[in-house]
Amino acid sequence: MKENFSIIGKRLGGLDEKDKVLGNVVFADDFVMPGMLYARVFRAEKASAKIKCLDILRAQSLPGVICVLTADDVPHNESVKNVVGQTTEVGLLEAKHQVLVKERVRYWGEAIALVAAESPDTACRALELIEVEYEDLPAVFDPLEAMKPDAPKIHGDNNIIASWKLRKGDAEAGFAQADVIVENTYRTPRQEHAHIEPESGVSWMDDMGVINIRYAAQVIEHYRDIATVLGIPESRVRVIGTLIGGGFGGKEDVTVEVFLALLTWKTGRPVKLTYTREEMGYGRHKRHPYVLKYKTGATKDGKLTALEAELVSDAGAYVYLSPWVLVYSTVHSTGPYFIPNVKVDASSVLTNNIMSSACRGFGGMQVAFAYESQMDELAEKLGMDPLELRKKNFLKRGDITASYQEITSEVLLEEAARKAKAALGEKGRGSKTKKIGHGFACSWQSYGRMTYLHDTSSCWVNLEMDGSAVVRTGIPDLGGGQRESVRAITAEVLGLKLEEVHVISTDSQVTPLSGTVTATRALYMSGNAAKLASENVRKIIVEEASEMLSAEPERLNLKDKTVYSVDEPSKLLPLVDVIKRCAAEGKVPQNLATFKAPFTEPITTDIIKDPVFPDFTFGAQAAEVEVDLETGKVNILKWAAAHDVGQAINLNRVEGQIEGGAVQGIGFGIMEDYLEEEGVPLTWNLHDYIIPTSKDVPDIMSIVLQSKSGKGPFGAKGIGEPSISAAAPAIVNAIKDAVGIRIYHIPATPERIFLALQE
Repeated sequence: MKENFSIIGKRLGGLDEKDKVLGNVVFADDFVMPGMLYARVFRAEKASAKIKCLDILRAQSLPGVICVLTADDVPHNESVKNVVGQTTEVGLLEAKHQVLVKERVRYWGEAIALVAAESPDTACRALELIEVEYEDLPAVFDPLEAMKPDAPKIHGDNNIIASWKLRKGDAEAGFAQADVIVENTYRTPRQEHAHIEPESGVSWMDDMGVINIRYAAQVIEHYRDIATVLGIPESRVRVIGTLIGGGFGGKEDVTVEVFLALLTWKTGRPVKLTYTREEMGYGRHKRHPYVLKYKTGATKDGKLTALEAELVSDAGAYVYLSPWVLVYSTVHSTGPYFIPNVKVDASSVLTNNIMSSACRGFGGMQVAFAYESQMDELAEKLGMDPLELRKKNFLKRGDITASYQEITSEVLLEEAARKAKAALGEKGRGSKTKKIGHGFACSWQSYGRMTYLHDTSSCWVNLEMDGSAVVRTGIPDLGGGQRESVRAITAEVLGLKLEEVHVISTDSQVTPLSGTVTATRALYMSGNAAKLASENVRKIIVEEASEMLSAEPERLNLKDKTVYSVDEPSKLLPLVDVIKRCAAEGKVPQNLATFKAPFTEPITTDIIKDPVFPDFTFGAQAAEVEVDLETGKVNILKWAAAHDVGQAINLNRVEGQIEGGAVQGIGFGIMEDYLEEEGVPLTWNLHDYIIPTSKDVPDIMSIVLQSKSGKGPFGAKGIGEPSISAAAPAIVNAIKDAVGIRIYHIPATPERIFLALQE
């Protein structure tokens, strides 16, 4: 196949850009059905308590209320004990939660009952009529306290739900070789996903008895969890995904879908459930807060000798995906550096806080804040330029990491850091009360799910009689252009224009299952599946055309709906003629292909000593900040981000991901802090929970590097999550450069900076 692309790597228009601007997209909450009921969730207002009495009689008696469901109405299933699985298992730990609480509340906001009524107002009124009597139980809110033997137990007899380790070389000997040692403790906050669209969906039962749920989902495979809860065959549950108004991991776990299915199953009627902004704030998971103790050693010439780290994550009240997130943190904890001696101990701990789970970066950005702060502190102690120190220690292709994985793709970190720093230009002058600083940070982030999960993705491609193509793929579109990537790949392989390819996506009973839009896996998995299916269709066409043209198949190409000889371009056939010939001979130009990621054996011990991920994306971000000495306020003046994406599929979308990741990382670094007091949420709305706006962020200079060495289609690497990890440490390093103080607990709010300046 040709190497010069017609579509791949160009700036491509989007499938839905115009409709989104005009407001024509039917998002989850926009969808309505005749006879539809409106649902609400009754939630606990205790962080740790026993339910002594639950009275729903007044709510049931309210005119317009059709049903009120409690835990007693959830079908009893001995195999799952009224819990729904969250995707899969981690070792022997099943990540599950209660559908509705029956006896014990473990966090403030936990779901206790469901209401379905004829109108939204009636459903809200019914919630006010539900009465519950609690008996307070001991609680624990600090993960370090929760690790102690005498701490109140959230589940079972141990709050530590996962432990992972790295062991490489001899850390003690490595520190003995070091001329300089830096030791610090860092803390990162709980972070709200803050996507604009709430969790929402509509469910109904069709005339075949199948429960249909149309909702905003990053994982349509949750239809299996729904079937498990209801105790019905999986074939009787259909999930139809929508275009998603933001997710960032917030719509990866089960949210509204089980509640919807239960209510439709009970009433036989269509039901809509949309979370309020308040519920978005406390009714679902957040990013894990971490406590990170780091000790790093280096020789006087800047070679790293040893790393020792202790990582503790707050999982909240339920397991969810915490063990997986901890795996990511553990593997990435060394940073993108070759360190001969490593000792890392990581734990995830249950508390009575709101549960923690998937969030963009998935355990990678918490450790990035720590390891990049350490690198700048080492450079300062050594009297060395921070980039020079990093250059001496960057991983390179062929190196073996502390988790014993070989780096098989290019590592363009030096180029990325150099270009990001250069893009800032000369440092501003500042004033007596406002100081200017430059800072940068490097990061690595895996893309694709962990290899022992045996990840697969399927795609079906068909050429119609007129030469246009239809693609069916189960991959949801999270807003990052997942459908567009599949369309561009298919068009490139089959020599079509973008508008000649139609993509049908996200329907568990219509499209082949492609897996989740998580773990920066969508392009890697569904893109490779689309490329494989398209290449198989192309092979059918080329082999048929070779007979018609009396030419070797490998010397034929497809472009502009023609098949032609690369040696004699005038020797060609209309694509439609070849398709008709194929159809006449029963050689249908269609293919269902499944891409299989590399498989490895499961992690069988708590020491990670085998490859875990398919590959890594490397990058760097740089910031110029202004710090007000009188208030501690940080103003970002310039921002540059450089990442090796392997091969850009759509430059517009790549730059959009880099910009979006940087902005979200900026929020993590200096603004966003989801606060709880004794488990009670304090910052559940966007008035108190501050996120960056257009006034807080300068134009972001996106620098796209393309090594063509990735595992994705055409050598692409994932960029969705890698674009966020370096942002927070870049800001903190810039603040240090500006005013000489280091922030060890982010976000670096004006209050924290002001107090640090006073000290």
